[in-house]
Amino acid sequence: MGLDELLRELDARGGSDLHLLDGLPPRIRVHGELEEAGAPRAAGPLLEPLLDARRREMYLRDGEVDLAYAVEGAGRFRVNVFRHQGGTGAVIRRIPLRIPTLEELRIPAAAARFADARGGLVLVTGPTGSGKSSTLAALLDLINHRDARHIVTIEDPVEYLHPDDKCTFSQREVGDDTASFADALRSAARQDPDLVLVGEMRDYETIRLALTLAEMGMLVFSTLHTTSAARTVDRIVEVFPEDQQAAARAMLAESLQGVLSQVLCRSADGRGRLAATELLFTSTALRSVIREGAAHKIESMLHAGRAEGMHRMDDSLFRLAEERDVAGEEAYRLAADKARFARFLEP
Repeated sequence: MGLDELLRELDARGGSDLHLLDGLPPRIRVHGELEEAGAPRAAGPLLEPLLDARRREMYLRDGEVDLAYAVEGAGRFRVNVFRHQGGTGAVIRRIPLRIPTLEELRIPAAAARFADARGGLVLVTGPTGSGKSSTLAALLDLINHRDARHIVTIEDPVEYLHPDDKCTFSQREVGDDTASFADALRSAARQDPDLVLVGEMRDYETIRLALTLAEMGMLVFSTLHTTSAARTVDRIVEVFPEDQQAAARAMLAESLQGVLSQVLCRSADGRGRLAATELLFTSTALRSVIREGAAHKIESMLHAGRAEGMHRMDDSLFRLAEERDVAGEEAYRLAADKARFARFLEP
């Protein structure tokens, strides 16, 4: 099978990712598990047509390159091509053609509150492959059908394509439309945006500029590879030089609207994956905690804010296990407080 046929197979199996490595069988990830999809083969010839002159130069220089690819009848895909042990590999992630809703993703209804924000910073966090991009796309789609706003997205690569409904979208791809996240953020303020989506806050400069835009009154959505609200706050502050961290805490305290952390769990029936979440909203108390550098207090704030829809990751995992949507062993594996989940391991 050629690459397009493999991607159609990925789509037909309901898989999320296609893994290609020189000399190994192609593998498709279905509901979190890898399954073989053919005989061993060289990955390089399959991937060569994806690399135009610019991307080939980037791959040869950096050892990796990101891009988007579309296959008729199968949809759009996010591609990471990389060099390994002298050979070529790639992981290709399927991007659904239709933008999912928060309900379909089983994201708590309270998270829709972020779509009402008019300024500040909203963060969706979690490990790679936890569905952050889909959650952000669902939030943007909700806004698109309700409000007339100009939304600028800065992505590497562009994933979900948003049709203009009530909103006007300017979707910019790093590499093709702008040199970097930082360069795009520097010019974003001159593009009259109501909302700026930053695909990922990867480094100090991107984080600094995103905070600056949020402090200026724009609404900024972005992601981080953190697994809790408290760790997210610490991560943003720690990226700044020590002599700037007090100022960074003040900026974050004023601009942060909330954090949605998520992780995907294998469903109890093995036929899919479900999101377990942690949800934090801003408050006067949270702003004080951030300024004080006391992110460890966020855990108790999440517990106290249950009436507003806030909750801890363990609370979400416990509910999924109690309702038998997720196996007890899976919830126990992901939980922080193992003792609380020991009951689910009993025969």
